Amino acid sequence: MGALFGNFYYRDLWVGEAHHKNPLFILGAHREIWLRLIRSFFLDGARAMFPDVRSEGTLVVKEPYGSIGAPLLMEALPESRMIFLLRDPRDVLASSLEAFRPGSWGSNALGANDVPDFDTEQWANLYLRTIGKAREAYDSHKERKVMLRYEDLRADTVRTMKRVYSALEIAVEEKQLAEAVEKHSWETIPGDQKGPGKFYRKATPGGWKDDLTAEQVETVERVAAPILEEFYS
Repeated sequence: MGALFGNFYYRDLWVGEAHHKNPLFILGAHREIWLRLIRSFFLDGARAMFPDVRSEGTLVVKEPYGSIGAPLLMEALPESRMIFLLRDPRDVLASSLEAFRPGSWGSNALGANDVPDFDTEQWANLYLRTIGKAREAYDSHKERKVMLRYEDLRADTVRTMKRVYSALEIAVEEKQLAEAVEKHSWETIPGDQKGPGKFYRKATPGGWKDDLTAEQVETVERVAAPILEEFYS
């Protein structure tokens, strides 16, 4: 959803161009009209896909590659809660390069003709732009929200999740939370479903030190310097 509207609105995620301020562009004027349509598109689609979700339930949308559209979605759904999950860009790069190498799960899912052919700098710029839009949405959002790092989530999952539930004002029993964390932990994933080339690959913060070359590290640290300085210095 975020990728659909974000890429269209900001024109080109890869080069960072934008034409949404052009009044002749379909989303360049009458913002209140098309934001209302985005809202309806999202909510009606969710109801159709998940008819059994109770009206008072919570629908969680996880869309890492759709973060470019986060500002639009949060503006169209201002009553929503927001979780801004951040991960070390070096580990993100290592994971992305592994996911789309020939024979890996990402390449198999997309097909050989659709695998993105990006170098390290392009991947790093993609990370910076998507994180930048997620941060923009987070800073602008007036409702309940929380920011956390993946590394903290891995180090102490229960404690970090308790902070998330508290910040979002969602009631949860501590025992129920602990059981959910245990059920979905990395350690409970069967061995044949995780490892190199698999969707569940490593889950090891700092694993980039073994995965990236010195040149790749220099590139991503240069491009993503603002994120590293603020969150990983």
